[in-house]
Amino acid sequence: MPKPKSGEDLLPNPDPPNQQESRGEIAYGRLKEAIQAGDLTPGQRIRENEMASWLEMSRTPVREALRRLEADGLLTFAPYRGMVISELDHQAVMELYSMREVLEGTAAGLAARHASDAEIAVLKDIVAKELLDADNPRRIASQNKHFHGALYRAAHNRYLLKTLNVLSDAMALLGMTTMAITGRSATAHGEHLAVVAAIEARDPATAEAAMREHIRMAQRARLRLMFDESTTDA
Repeated sequence: MPKPKSGEDLLPNPDPPNQQESRGEIAYGRLKEAIQAGDLTPGQRIRENEMASWLEMSRTPVREALRRLEADGLLTFAPYRGMVISELDHQAVMELYSMREVLEGTAAGLAARHASDAEIAVLKDIVAKELLDADNPRRIASQNKHFHGALYRAAHNRYLLKTLNVLSDAMALLGMTTMAITGRSATAHGEHLAVVAAIEARDPATAEAAMREHIRMAQRARLRLMFDESTTDA
């Protein structure tokens, strides 16, 4: 990340007032993407002037973006450190996966009822592509995100979609993908196949059960990864 220019705090705001909102939206989107991609990691200190320099923007839209990210729970004010990327403790992780199981199970059941043939075809295509990135955990994680996003939309419930998108933001705070665990990507692929098969068969109960099982397996993988990380730190 480039260093901020000397004396930047003394410069006038270069953004006209009518551009502040749009530039603030851009700053918010780019910072959120950086968190989701792991370029900004949990616990990392965030300085307003550094972010402004990195984004090549004035501090005003960046300040607004940081406020929004704090409201989303993605940033936290830590004593003696200032603003940092939020970190999830064990209890928060358990609560997150508990809600995922309920909501994503519901989404799969609704998708079995309401998904169009085209949406089912998209889900099948995404799952098929998972095998092409078997040796690239980050690419597999990206495909996994696409799969879950497509499933949310296939449920055709705007309120459920909005809630699931909030959970997706929180997932960005988990750090390393569980797809890095040996064998997890192959297991997840099989779980995805089961979910899609039930949706294609228009079987809501089986689709929900398969998705709930998928989330439970993902939770176990996450806890294993957290245990391994804590052991390494110790």
